[in-house]
Amino acid sequence: MSDEPVLTERRDGVLLITLNRPDARNAVNAALAHGLGAALDALDAEADLTVGVLTGAGKGFSAGMDLKAFVAGESPRVEGRGFAGIVERSARKPLIAAIEGFAVAGGLEIALACDLVVASREARLGIPEAKRSLVAAGGALRRLPQRIPLGVALEMALTGDPITAERGYELGLVNRVTEPGGAVGAALELAAAIAANGPLALDATKEIVYRQGDWSDEEFWAEQAKLSDPVFSSEDAREGAVAFSEKRDPVWKGR
Repeated sequence: MSDEPVLTERRDGVLLITLNRPDARNAVNAALAHGLGAALDALDAEADLTVGVLTGAGKGFSAGMDLKAFVAGESPRVEGRGFAGIVERSARKPLIAAIEGFAVAGGLEIALACDLVVASREARLGIPEAKRSLVAAGGALRRLPQRIPLGVALEMALTGDPITAERGYELGLVNRVTEPGGAVGAALELAAAIAANGPLALDATKEIVYRQGDWSDEEFWAEQAKLSDPVFSSEDAREGAVAFSEKRDPVWKGR
């Protein structure tokens, strides 16, 4: 395997992104952060890519910040994207985390910056920062309460204790649970189901879901229309209807 800190592989409209520092538990140093940021830029920029899958090489997803690199003066942040090149600005296109083994501390925060999570049943998910008198400042304290009940999010943050992937599934944090070794395969299957859909519809849908939290009921309809009306009037919308009537797979053009 390459010694590049982040690997990418294109698979039928899906970009598989692999954090590739297995000997360091895929801990985030400057090179990994910039590599992940560059991979997300490529996902968003390339028209033939519709969905991303993010995973980790070796025994786990990521253990968070590389403390040795941090002490040596490296920054695990990318300007405009934040920690690991993802937590403050993720991909515009749908992104799925595929977790084996563990996603802890900043590693879980990377996963939370993804839209969907697939995890093997033996995976452990946690933010143990409080155990070291630190704060989970990479987005977990915002995103966990958005995805799971407040009391559970507080318990995870205040105790620092991890939960299992199966518990995460029960809470709605994890979308699919697999047998060990199956997370990437299941994530790619989920990605293929998403990638089969119209790219304009995917872009608008994701933006509406994330932005609507700041809208009043009245604003929702007006703001949604701004994003959805161009989709309804697109060539792809017509193609979707025609393909349905002709009982064939649509051919999307992204316009």
